[in-house]
Amino acid sequence: MMMSASKPTHATFYFFLIFISMSTFSFSYSMRNNANILCPEIEKESLLSFKQSLEDPLNQLSSWDSEVDCCKWQGVVCNNLTGHVHQLHVGSNRSESEGLSGKINPSLLNLKHLRYLDLSGNNFSGESIPSFIGSLTNLEFLDLAAAGFYGKIPHNIGNLSSLCTLHLEYNWLEGDSLEWLSGLSKLEYLNMNVSDLSKATNWAQVINSLPSLLQLHFSSCQLGFVASSIDVNITSITHLDLSYNSFSQRAIPRWIFKLQNLEYLDLSFARFVGPIPTISNATKLQHIDLSSNYFDTSIPDWLYFCRELDFVSFGYNSIHGTISNAIENLTSLSSLDLSSNKLSGRIPREIAKLCRIRYLDLSWNELQGEISDSFGDMSECFLGSLESLYLQNNNLSGHLTSQFGEFKNLRILVLRENSLNGAIPVSIGKLSSLEELYIEDNKLDGVVSESHFTNLTKLVTLSASKNHLTLNVSSNWSPSFQLGILEIRSWNLGVGSKIPSWLQKQKYIRHLDLYGTGITGKIPEQVHCENLYLSSNKFSGSVPRITDGMNELDLSNNSFSGGISHLLCDTTYETFLLFFLNLGENQLSGELPDCWLKFSSLGYLNIGNNNISGSIPNSIRFLTYLWSLNLGGNKISGQVPLSMRNCTELVKIDLADNDLDGSIPTWMGTSLFQLQILILHSNKLSNEIPTEICNLNSLQILDLADNQFSGRIPRCVYNFTAMATKRSKINNILEILFLVILHIMGIFWNSLTTNFQDEYPGLFTTTLQWLQKEECRITIFL
Repeated sequence: MMMSASKPTHATFYFFLIFISMSTFSFSYSMRNNANILCPEIEKESLLSFKQSLEDPLNQLSSWDSEVDCCKWQGVVCNNLTGHVHQLHVGSNRSESEGLSGKINPSLLNLKHLRYLDLSGNNFSGESIPSFIGSLTNLEFLDLAAAGFYGKIPHNIGNLSSLCTLHLEYNWLEGDSLEWLSGLSKLEYLNMNVSDLSKATNWAQVINSLPSLLQLHFSSCQLGFVASSIDVNITSITHLDLSYNSFSQRAIPRWIFKLQNLEYLDLSFARFVGPIPTISNATKLQHIDLSSNYFDTSIPDWLYFCRELDFVSFGYNSIHGTISNAIENLTSLSSLDLSSNKLSGRIPREIAKLCRIRYLDLSWNELQGEISDSFGDMSECFLGSLESLYLQNNNLSGHLTSQFGEFKNLRILVLRENSLNGAIPVSIGKLSSLEELYIEDNKLDGVVSESHFTNLTKLVTLSASKNHLTLNVSSNWSPSFQLGILEIRSWNLGVGSKIPSWLQKQKYIRHLDLYGTGITGKIPEQVHCENLYLSSNKFSGSVPRITDGMNELDLSNNSFSGGISHLLCDTTYETFLLFFLNLGENQLSGELPDCWLKFSSLGYLNIGNNNISGSIPNSIRFLTYLWSLNLGGNKISGQVPLSMRNCTELVKIDLADNDLDGSIPTWMGTSLFQLQILILHSNKLSNEIPTEICNLNSLQILDLADNQFSGRIPRCVYNFTAMATKRSKINNILEILFLVILHIMGIFWNSLTTNFQDEYPGLFTTTLQWLQKEECRITIFL
């Protein structure tokens, strides 16, 4: 009986087939009907009205055809069952100027079922956020980012009680209050970056009332106040970004470190001061950025126990103390930046055991010790993961071990400005991924050979100046790399060396520094670098022509000869971008060309100590950015031209040892208010020293000796208070001699007359007392 009861009867099987068939028919019929469901006509017309109000340069809305179901339009998403428009994606991925523009039509209010609205990246420049958006009460997602909106944020956005995500960042918005946020109880994501929230002083309390909030982005919001203590309700928050604000003279609120679920914290460039809290509940942190503040504290111990940390940046503060050995706990760390602080002690060798680290920056600190103690026993995983290592501007010493050549993925190695010594290990040549190598300003010595570059096929920057290195490569060496930057200042390239053939094969160099390498011969007629430094060599011949893209050119202290008209008056280009030009201490001759119109970007000009003749040309007036001018030690004649008063940025003028005549122009004292150094000695200047020169309150050095001045020394010379600089007491007796030298030079090297104690009663005694009290130095030669 039991066995027969368990078997299905034919009737049961028949009814089962009928049920399956009817269900299949019903599903098929439903799908066929849904396929014919169109978006409601009123919603379609509303979208067409929305389109009609806009300009669409990219034809984003070209598919919005009245003859086509709006559910098939690009950017429109409908409900499969009802046909109602649920989502509207009309954001632009292009630049703001190319997106949709015009007015946003209130016809969108007819989209009663709209849950998702994206207008980001468009160009509603000059338009405020329409207030009717606060009536789209079913919205769950609203993105108005980078759409060109300006003005006040409408408070009725707070009516969108279903809203989970709100993007308002990168507009021109301001919020006088954020109380309206209190109505958004479901809000999980809020981004208002670059909005002006300077008047919203209670922002922290308002944010604390949002129980669902997970991410808060308030970067660059001009916030100046933050509550120091609140009873934290936003315990679910995972991301907090308050970077680039101005919490001047305020400590980090301790409540931030009570956020137990916090994973991402960015307080960079926020002007916080004082210590970093020593207690933290934020043990889930993965990303913490406290860089560029004013923290005067040690690294908090709790940091070393945030085992999920991936990114740490404490750079550009005043953090002191040492780096703990507990750094080895941060096994997930991929980026560590402690640069530009006051950290001292040795770099713990445990740091070279971190297996996931890709970026390590400990530069600009006071770290010391042998580099081999810290990086002499690096783990295989560390050698395999590290991509960038910055250790510059510390007090590291010792030699580089051969293990520095075992990095598998190292792209950037910066060791400059330490006290490293010894030879560069040949194993460096194995760094096949290396792109940038900076080792300048150390005490490295020895020979650098072709073996040091064997596998450096990706090298684009080699900066190794200010060491004691000798390059020894064959005359037919052909490097496997193409450099963009080469700095080997003061290297020994061999006595009587000419520009090596391997260097001529570097086709993409934009920055070349061969200062003091002893190279002789001539250089090509035209050079194509952006920055070229060939000073203190033995080059001869004519100076080269340059391209319009060159920024800095230093050919000083060589044996170049001939004129410079072909350089300055080249008609190939309309203008030049040259900022720095140093042709001093050569054998150049001819007149100073009147072609300065094309060099309006010039800031530094030195043609001193040559054989240049003629007068200072009037076109010098176009050098309005010039801050340093040296034409001394030439044969320039005539007067200082009136046109030079346009050069109002001048800080230094050196026209000494020429044949200039006439008077010191009075306009120097009324136009060149930034002038700190004025050197006019050994010319033929005459007449009285103008009293206007005493208006130069920034003047620190004034040298008028060996001219033909007459009359009296202006009584206002004591206005030159900027000539005073702190000195040690041992120099006081030398400082006192200043007045004697001033008096003797004034009488015998010019035709000046004065009696200090008669003309300036009390000045002599007062000045000596001032010198003794302030330990000052005054430099003035008449």
